[in-house]
Amino acid sequence: MADKVRIGLMGAGFVARVHADCYSAIPGAQVTCVAAGGLDSARAFAGETGIADTVAADALVARDDVDVVDICAPNRFHENLALGAIAAGKHVIVEKPLTGFFDTPDGAQDVSRATMLKQALASADRIIDAAAAAGVKVMYAENWVYAPSVQKARRLLAASGGAILEMRGEESHHGSHSPKAKRWADAGGGALIRLGSHPIGVMLHLKDIEGRRRTGEPIRPVSVSADVADMTRDVASGADERKWIVHDWVDVENWSTAIIRFSDGSRGVVSANDICLGGMRDTIDIFASNCRVHCDFSRSSLLSAYAPDAEVFADEYLVEKLETKAGWSFPNVDEHWMLGYHHELQDFVGAVHDDRAPVSDAGLGRSVLNVIYGAYLSAHEGRVVTL
Repeated sequence: MADKVRIGLMGAGFVARVHADCYSAIPGAQVTCVAAGGLDSARAFAGETGIADTVAADALVARDDVDVVDICAPNRFHENLALGAIAAGKHVIVEKPLTGFFDTPDGAQDVSRATMLKQALASADRIIDAAAAAGVKVMYAENWVYAPSVQKARRLLAASGGAILEMRGEESHHGSHSPKAKRWADAGGGALIRLGSHPIGVMLHLKDIEGRRRTGEPIRPVSVSADVADMTRDVASGADERKWIVHDWVDVENWSTAIIRFSDGSRGVVSANDICLGGMRDTIDIFASNCRVHCDFSRSSLLSAYAPDAEVFADEYLVEKLETKAGWSFPNVDEHWMLGYHHELQDFVGAVHDDRAPVSDAGLGRSVLNVIYGAYLSAHEGRVVTL
């Protein structure tokens, strides 16, 4: 393997910028080109991030100076882009979710959730099987797994030797960076798949590790029960009530809660919503038989700041999804580091360079989809769903 792992970036949106920023600080990583929905947006992105070249998506996977295709495109394109890269013999990084169900031309309301679950898993299997046949890696970009707080929590739990009894995880936002988040045909679901995939991924990861440590066998999710809603349609229906929150969701939920039952009888409780004012809320609480661990990814006590007017800090980034820079705030001193993006991409670059397995792979991505679409089926039919 050459000294540099050469990366072709698919996408020019928010998360593509995060990835580009992280690669620039990772020794051995080189982003050689970027492709996006339009060449103009790709060129603008390349100019702002210092990427040398812009190309069309089909040209990117054919380039000799691309070892890895990093897919940061909208969710509905993940499978096709991944399969195209794999067919060209490239390793693949896929942003969460790995894939999903998007065939909702008339809206998602009347589509069978059982069909969604079956077809989402079939899509994941096509990616996994193609990669195995081609001998390339599929790396699932679940940054929470790599967050320093989660990695320290994993070591604390291993040191304790205790059993995880319950986990409570939340990712709540003030809407999304992308207008495509409001339509099932683009996103594959709402808050649960876009945001809940993070705490679900961590829970599955930690229980898998715990099982292998304690008995030599992974502890897996066996059932899920859930509820979902569009709170801005069902509850906050007036203009005054919706003044401060993101609304106009088309056919996806902006509020969700799921309870996961694991094979050892432990539970995971997941909350995800898009109705959260005051900046993101990203947390994991772990209740074990002999210890308790709390992870907070978005709100750090390292730094706090006060401004009497939003214009005081107008030119400085504080924290993602904060509506105003007035009053007290808790600026994140290094958001990419705190949320695990840097560690995630560093692991992926190392996995390709050293020809080893990544910590977060397509198997985890598939398992997360199983829980999420099982949760959609549960919410739709009002019952516990066996996975």
